[in-house]
Amino acid sequence: MKTIHIIIILVLVIAIAVVITTISDSSTYSDFGEAAKSPGKEMHIIGNLDRSKPLEYDAKKDANRFSFYIIDAKGVVKQVIYHNAKPQDFEKSEKVVVVGSMQGDTFIAKSLLLKCPSKYNDKKSPSKFGEKEFN
Repeated sequence: MKTIHIIIILVLVIAIAVVITTISDSSTYSDFGEAAKSPGKEMHIIGNLDRSKPLEYDAKKDANRFSFYIIDAKGVVKQVIYHNAKPQDFEKSEKVVVVGSMQGDTFIAKSLLLKCPSKYNDKKSPSKFGEKEFN
């Protein structure tokens, strides 16, 4: 075999290994029902903050434990525990994406993504392109 053939084979093997690794490590968007069926599997859950239930964070007691409840797309409410500090302006978020896995009846989040309301969206929007409103 020529050296160019060996190099091409090595490049193909590395490319296939990268693709397989990426596919096997990727997590999926889901809901609490799916997460409960696969405990320990990392998933993304999109939901709204359940404002009727308490946010539990006491920096003096445990600065790395933040607990709250979210409602997923199917209306299921679950407690989420995030082992990190409470994000600033968490209460203002419209949507919350939690990344983690189910443990029992609780979702343990490794990371949080927040969608906060835009400060650029006004209640009134310009009716035509190019028009501006001034307050």
